[in-house]
Amino acid sequence: MHAGAGDSVNEHLATIDEPRLINRMGWRLMPLLGVLYLVAYIDRSNISFAKLQMLGSLGLSEVAYGLGASLFFIGYLLFEVPSNVMLHKYGAPRWMARIMFTWGVVTILLAFTRNATMFYILRFLLGASEAGLYPGVIYYLTLWFPQRHRVRMLGYFTVGSSLGNMIGAPICGWLLDKGGLFGLQGWQLVFVVTGIPSVLLTLVVLFLLPKSPQESRFLSSDEKRWLVDTLSVEGAHARAASRHGSILSLLTEPRVLGMAFYYMMLSISVYGISYWLPTLVKGFGVSNTTNGLLNIIPWLLSTIVLATLPARLRASNHAVVAMLVSALLGVVFFLSSVFLPGHAARFAALCLGAPCLYLLIPCFWTLPPKFLHGARAAAGIAAINSLGNIGGFIAQNVVPFVKQTTGSTRAPMLVPALCLLIFALITTLILRRGNREPQTADDTAVPHSAR
Repeated sequence: MHAGAGDSVNEHLATIDEPRLINRMGWRLMPLLGVLYLVAYIDRSNISFAKLQMLGSLGLSEVAYGLGASLFFIGYLLFEVPSNVMLHKYGAPRWMARIMFTWGVVTILLAFTRNATMFYILRFLLGASEAGLYPGVIYYLTLWFPQRHRVRMLGYFTVGSSLGNMIGAPICGWLLDKGGLFGLQGWQLVFVVTGIPSVLLTLVVLFLLPKSPQESRFLSSDEKRWLVDTLSVEGAHARAASRHGSILSLLTEPRVLGMAFYYMMLSISVYGISYWLPTLVKGFGVSNTTNGLLNIIPWLLSTIVLATLPARLRASNHAVVAMLVSALLGVVFFLSSVFLPGHAARFAALCLGAPCLYLLIPCFWTLPPKFLHGARAAAGIAAINSLGNIGGFIAQNVVPFVKQTTGSTRAPMLVPALCLLIFALITTLILRRGNREPQTADDTAVPHSAR
């Protein structure tokens, strides 16, 4: 059976221009998916800017606000796997449109928060609403792109997160200084303005996002056949590597739990930085608008890295090596942001550390599909993402606790430094194990004809 599928792939390979096909698929799918993630990250970064005024408006402490902000990840955790199972059942267009609409509505409702309890409830509901978007897209890409092209596509998709931070920072900073418009305070404007785009994107997703290659209108029958054959061969390898059992059994599978812990270290680092950076920059004594403009710099550098480097990491071992180098550089930069003298030097270290974090994300997500396939891939990726995103809950509670305990706005940057060190150690173990195992077709160099 496997040999037959492989022969079919070889027959079609002669007539299919693979690079041209992959690039055409990328241009058709990735801009819209990137916009979804961009809007999602603007809606995630708004909480770090709204905090600068919302604390005083609601009378909350740093720790209480951190708890409310982090409840997003509890809702995310509880609803992530069910959401991705529903995406597998009903298809990406319908389910992602539902996600966009509900999280946009809840984001707008956050503008009318009156007390801590309401804040906590809405943040939980926001996490429940958005659950399934990120792992859903990762699973969706496995339906379209062969393994050797996924690092590049995941890199393009992750650009949306760095662009979201880059675009959201100046917008949120500017809105904070525009309090009074429509009778709303600055922090209320932040939630209203950042929530509207996701609601408007609902119909765009529903009608422009194709469900699968087989149902797409922009691919020829030969191209569809080549994709189906190629992905079926890779799916056979994933099925052979996977363990049998129910979808719920994934939650106790050692490899899934191990990958979730691995991702948690990255998640703590990413959310620790994005949540605390506006507060840290505010300590420089700048205005809200200037704060937003300064926050563009680290995310601009991250965008440049994501738009260029992942395309060079087609072999899976290259992606793992890149993770190790990026994690170790991140440790150095975040430690430097704590101990270097002067605001400028510390901020420069943070700007260089952010791209290290964001390069890790697309590289990491090439690993789970190696042992997950079909419905188990949808549920397994969601489980890894949701359990790993507990790191966001941890980060948004530990970071303000460290600040409150030490009295320093710089000390919280020790948290991502420590987590990246653990991440680097795990990556080293993966590399050592990979070097002892024989290479698979996905690990070998890509033939020149496929480049």
